[in-house]
Amino acid sequence: MTKNTKTSSDACESCAIHNAAALHKLGVDMSDFDYVIALSGNPNTGKSTVFNALTGLRQHTGNWPGKTVSRAEGGFEYGDHKYKLVDLPGTYSLLATSLDEEVARDFILFGQPDVTIVVVDATRLERNLNLVLQVLEITNRVVVALNLMDEANRHGIQVDERRLARDLGIPVVPMVARQGEGVPELLQAISDVANRKTVGKPYRVKYDSPELKKAVIEVTKQIESAYPELPNAQWVAMRLLDGDERIAEALRKGELGDLTHGNIEHRSAQMQVIGNQ
Repeated sequence: MTKNTKTSSDACESCAIHNAAALHKLGVDMSDFDYVIALSGNPNTGKSTVFNALTGLRQHTGNWPGKTVSRAEGGFEYGDHKYKLVDLPGTYSLLATSLDEEVARDFILFGQPDVTIVVVDATRLERNLNLVLQVLEITNRVVVALNLMDEANRHGIQVDERRLARDLGIPVVPMVARQGEGVPELLQAISDVANRKTVGKPYRVKYDSPELKKAVIEVTKQIESAYPELPNAQWVAMRLLDGDERIAEALRKGELGDLTHGNIEHRSAQMQVIGNQ
């Protein structure tokens, strides 16, 4: 991770990176907020406790547009900025094998939240890091909330959060959310990432095969040509090459166009070719 010297007041006009149009289509109103924060994590990691600790009574619930999946939203203020927190469905991955995973993936990929918090269980760190690494494939604007540290200590599990932060290349905040421990530090980490005071340099899976690299480059170029405003075409290309049927179907049907600004008619022929990769 790196630090810069830009002040929050200098950065505020340029640092918000979320896709406002996509957020509107996802049902998120940003009219009274400066930043949007996604809250993700495996089930049973204390994600809801973290959500409540950050938002207090400033929250409401509903459904994702066109989905049966429920959603909670809340708000909080920190420093001179207002943050909207969107609680994503608890998932073990972003591979979109379920509706919950699809909703979480689409929000992180298309909504481009200014920060994505991944809540992990310190007693089950290895299993939880699978989701962290998948989120890092999409964005480097990530903070890990290392929750349930009291349970880890009770079971004799020692977690070196500084080493973990160095290895992942992003902030890691140890927490006992139900007791309020780590909440001030989490707020500071969120602010630093949102305002670009902290820039993540995450670990990402390396693909050493020359054939795979060539294929990724080729498919990425096709996707970028068809969807010039897609935030992470390379990630979509990797999912296609990995045989992700849901992504391929979304491309063939033009569903990705619903969350970008390109012309669907112009893309139709290209999508048929890309979707058959």
